[in-house]
Amino acid sequence: MSIARVKRVTVCGLSSEKDGLLEGLQALGCLHLLPLRPAPAEPEKVASPRAESAYKALRFLTDMPEKRKQVTKDPRFDVESVVQEALAVKDRLRDATDRRDFLEHRIAQVEPWGDIAFPPHAELAGYRLWFYILPSGKAGALREVELPWQIVRKDNHFTYVVVIAQEEPPGDLLPVPRTHTGALPLLALKDRLEETEVEIEDIVAQRLALTRYIYLLSVNLAEAENRASLAYADQQVREEDGIVAVQGWVPEDAIPEVEAFAEERGLACLLEDPKPEEEPPTLIEETPEMVAGVDLAMFYTVPPYRMWDPSVVLFFSFSVFFAMIVADAGYAAVLLAGLFVFWKRLGRGARGRSYRLLGLSMLGCTLVYGVLTGSYFGVAPAADSLPGALQVLDLNDYDAMMRLSIMIGVLHLAMGNAVVAYTKRGSRTAIANLGWIVGLFGATALVFATPGGTLAEAAPYVLGAGVAAIFLFSSERPIVDRPMDYLWRALDGLKALMGIMGAFGDVLSYMRLFALGLASASLALTFNSLAMQAKDAAPGLGLLFAILILIGGHVVNLGLAIMSGVVHGLRLNFIEFYKWGMPGEGSPFRRFARKEVQP
Repeated sequence: MSIARVKRVTVCGLSSEKDGLLEGLQALGCLHLLPLRPAPAEPEKVASPRAESAYKALRFLTDMPEKRKQVTKDPRFDVESVVQEALAVKDRLRDATDRRDFLEHRIAQVEPWGDIAFPPHAELAGYRLWFYILPSGKAGALREVELPWQIVRKDNHFTYVVVIAQEEPPGDLLPVPRTHTGALPLLALKDRLEETEVEIEDIVAQRLALTRYIYLLSVNLAEAENRASLAYADQQVREEDGIVAVQGWVPEDAIPEVEAFAEERGLACLLEDPKPEEEPPTLIEETPEMVAGVDLAMFYTVPPYRMWDPSVVLFFSFSVFFAMIVADAGYAAVLLAGLFVFWKRLGRGARGRSYRLLGLSMLGCTLVYGVLTGSYFGVAPAADSLPGALQVLDLNDYDAMMRLSIMIGVLHLAMGNAVVAYTKRGSRTAIANLGWIVGLFGATALVFATPGGTLAEAAPYVLGAGVAAIFLFSSERPIVDRPMDYLWRALDGLKALMGIMGAFGDVLSYMRLFALGLASASLALTFNSLAMQAKDAAPGLGLLFAILILIGGHVVNLGLAIMSGVVHGLRLNFIEFYKWGMPGEGSPFRRFARKEVQP
């Protein structure tokens, strides 16, 4: 597996052939389109490569609690017309419900005043009526109001006041905001509310009628996607003087297909290599078994085009980290049993088979690590048993487990620097990456080597060689025989050395492998102890409580362990490892391809 090499391809033809050209390239499905003209200035006119309208319409219909009997065959079914009708119903329903909510709110505000009949504005000589509902305890604030006002009525809690003024009074006139009554009387508002509720019922009935097309809309989403993709492509092409041009990136192994397509249709075809300053999109060439690894590689950030493919490394390192965090062979056996139950179902598609393989890798590593640590649902095996003989690690040996976690971190970061050094081979900065590897191993030997031994004596020199390589070769600044060039190179080197503290923190981050594994084992042991105490405390009934504690406790612990294994297993790859092994970020290769309608 690797990142596919691509070339820029430009295909030109007559404007009259544009539709056929785009449909043909869509059928080929190997281009990542490049825009040859600016996007429309109006955001609403910018086409999307996805059928967002179709998905919105489908979601709108599926959210309907009640649904009609599904139509499974209809030769006259048209995706676009159903989508437009559903979205129109959605807009009308939103407007009607907004209007109903407004009317209900307005009625609630007007109702305390009764059925007011507002006089024409001309009869008030330019004055308006402003309504306030004052709590009875704040009625004394009226004495400070200079505008004309009148108390309309009172009840046990409120005083209803009307202020007369040509302009709206200031907001601090009274200690409460004014009541918005509008110009319509209460009866008119209630009539409009009734009309709106009837309208909503009619719209809901139309929505209910459209739910009979949910199935057909679902299976024909691909058609909607194809139309959206063509509309998006149409905005990327350039038309001028009767000529249409389409440009995009194409993988090198698909170039013969594009050339054959152009020759068959009599089109001009130009191929170009990427320029050094360009950053083409990243397409990871995958085998069906490693689709899950590619998804992991693209999940957090997209590898740059000129870097390396991390999918295989992520596939296995994530499995190992997950195993060290779960750290229990019993839990692994339970999860493996669940995986085998769904084994055939997961194998129906290439992606499912890949994730099935990832699950097998994760749980297989967990089972092996659980056996090596001698943890079976938190129970340690007898020393004279086969599981006891297979135990070579002790989670309670804090010093040894911390050393193991740190060494794994050093190896992981060293691997990242090694791959980056390989991709930069021929550049002086590749030596700096090798310096980081040497420095990491030198610092580890300096801390963990036996005092007085050969390794301990050599460690300072190894560490010094790594630091020197980092200082001397981290800068790409050229030297043109000016004293300032040497100074700037030295400053760049010092800046790179400031990353030593970051490397120290990143290595220590791998201690979470030991800490979380120990926490999982300790929690399992705690639930076992609680179950035994419950069993001994009340013979008979205590056994039932013990079983409940065991089942409930281990289910909770297993859930926490899975969550920790996934989150922190990914974090160590995407944060610590990517920091050293994946500098920069690329963009994904998006194929302009036709999707097949589901049967």
